[in-house]
Amino acid sequence: MNDIRVLLVDDETQYMETLMKRLKKRRIDIRGVDRGEKALETLSRHEVDVVVLDVKMPGMDGIEVLKRIKSQYPLIEVIMLTGHASMDVAMQGMQLGAFDYLVKPTDADELLYKIQDAIQHKTIEEAKQQESQEITEPESGDEP
Repeated sequence: MNDIRVLLVDDETQYMETLMKRLKKRRIDIRGVDRGEKALETLSRHEVDVVVLDVKMPGMDGIEVLKRIKSQYPLIEVIMLTGHASMDVAMQGMQLGAFDYLVKPTDADELLYKIQDAIQHKTIEEAKQQESQEITEPESGDEP
């Protein structure tokens, strides 16, 4: 399972560090950042399969980060983290392409389960994309 690459984005440093420790124990390759801008910078330099993204952060909020991720990296799955007061925002995130959402504080096992589901979904989407490319590309030697 240690080939699953996760980026955790949350401005609550202690909460983020606790989740990271628990996921590392479950052999997840995880990085953490505390701002949306840092998340986008990290994605430009490192391959990531799943982003776990807090909705409410200073600066660029989770919804804006989600929009940019889905625009630039459409195959990266995003799991939104939300407090009870921001359920409407979490639903908005789902409409914008988030894979799923969890209410904070979340249990590490529950988060791991969602990450595994997201990886399975990503694998299916990548296979579909590969299949559609193979269908539309002419075989070598074929005349146009």
